[in-house]
Amino acid sequence: MRKVKGYRFGRSKKESAAREAIAHAGSYAFAHRRDKKNDFRRIWQVNIGTALGNYGISYSKFMGQMKKKGIILNRKMMSELAQTHPETFTRIVSSIKN
Repeated sequence: MRKVKGYRFGRSKKESAAREAIAHAGSYAFAHRRDKKNDFRRIWQVNIGTALGNYGISYSKFMGQMKKKGIILNRKMMSELAQTHPETFTRIVSSIKN
């Protein structure tokens, strides 16, 4: 019953309802830990796409060219470069465009 402290209504007082609430909470927590990774990936993609808008290249073309040129940088690092080190990001984009 300690795990359901703070839950509302019968889920905090009745053992069977509490057991069910804990089971659901665990499954949601497991699924949402996985979803969080996808959420961050989407955020990074949007950040990169926004930064690429200034250079006239789309996100998909940019990522395709990166793969063809053999430049291995993950999306998290590319997003970080676009936000905090725009000069480095500009050099990467210019190497892709050539």
